[in-house]
Amino acid sequence: MKRSLYASVLSMALLSPVQADDAFRVAHVTDFTGALAPYAEQLHIGMKLGFEYATDGSMAVAGRQIELLRKDSQLDPARARMLVEEAYGEDDAHMVVGPVSSGVALATLPLAEEYERIIMPEGVADAITGESWNRYVVRVGRNSSQDAVANAVALGKPGVCVATIAQDYAFGRDGVAAYREAMDAAGGQVVHEEYLPLDATDFTAAAQRLFGALKDRDDCDQGRYIFTIWAGSSNPLARIKDLEPGHHGIELAAGGNTLAAMVGYSAFPGMEGAGSYYFESPANDINGWLVDTHFERYQQAPDFFTAQGFSQAMAIVAAVRAADGSSDAEDLIEAFRGLRFKTPKGDMVIRSEDHQALQSMYHFRIAQEERSDWFSDRAVTAGVPELIRAIPIEAMDIPVRN
Repeated sequence: MKRSLYASVLSMALLSPVQADDAFRVAHVTDFTGALAPYAEQLHIGMKLGFEYATDGSMAVAGRQIELLRKDSQLDPARARMLVEEAYGEDDAHMVVGPVSSGVALATLPLAEEYERIIMPEGVADAITGESWNRYVVRVGRNSSQDAVANAVALGKPGVCVATIAQDYAFGRDGVAAYREAMDAAGGQVVHEEYLPLDATDFTAAAQRLFGALKDRDDCDQGRYIFTIWAGSSNPLARIKDLEPGHHGIELAAGGNTLAAMVGYSAFPGMEGAGSYYFESPANDINGWLVDTHFERYQQAPDFFTAQGFSQAMAIVAAVRAADGSSDAEDLIEAFRGLRFKTPKGDMVIRSEDHQALQSMYHFRIAQEERSDWFSDRAVTAGVPELIRAIPIEAMDIPVRN
């Protein structure tokens, strides 16, 4: 078992302003300011821990020191493009990771092709490895189709009817499109779609439209559900529940989320869904190290995006090793294609056709619990996603969309 005794080495490797010419430079260009800032911080912490674990604390791979740069895109596509150009052109970064906003990430993808350098977007929208993809794009985080297919596997079957509510941007619309496709394949049906602004806080009118789309149908004998795809703090689940959908025989459903968001899930005991990561779900040595080390250093549990950042670092180190230390984009592309690598979720594999990481997902049922370990500064009544089963890679047919 590895030990977390590498703090001084890690600090020197990440924070030193002067690096050797043969350093492997990774620019983390993501949204450290704005509504998605908590996600960005989790990703950055996860990447630092992942590099530490993957290199046994040396912060070097194939004889090359890893230099991690941090740049704040502030949820602004124009700023993100400027910072990615700066990373490639001025910092000579061999790879850019981020941004986490799907819409912002999509604006940066052409720059990777222009500079002929790898980019690893952190957003979820299918378009990233779909219609907007180019051969320099590699994604380790899950995509909308993986979220959708996992949730369809968890709930979908003939006689199930679903109405969806999502945010009106790439993440929400791509997520619903993928969910509809996956639910159709499972034999269920999506009967209505609602889209609201990212900062919406009033869900009453939308909820009434959702109820109206579901309540009087006679072809939903296996269940009526409202499924949410939402990022940020203003999740519509609580407001919709207040309007008593149960009077119409309607249940609520949602995918996994960050711990902060899942505090609100405590109001929905018994609700089922599927998610990408919860720190108590995977049982392997790497996740054990991540959880123990994160508690030791931050006095709280690692979160949804922490595991993604960790996995991104593991993939980068594995690819550089496979490329015998080369930072040439063509060598790295060849290394990433078909790459199987270890993560806190178990093995992932980079699909050759679109450079999307295929990965397990987790079918859960919400239980209400008092938890003092989720956050360092407070105890909470939490909606804990108790594991029903891990959904393996082989059980999910994830479309190639590029």
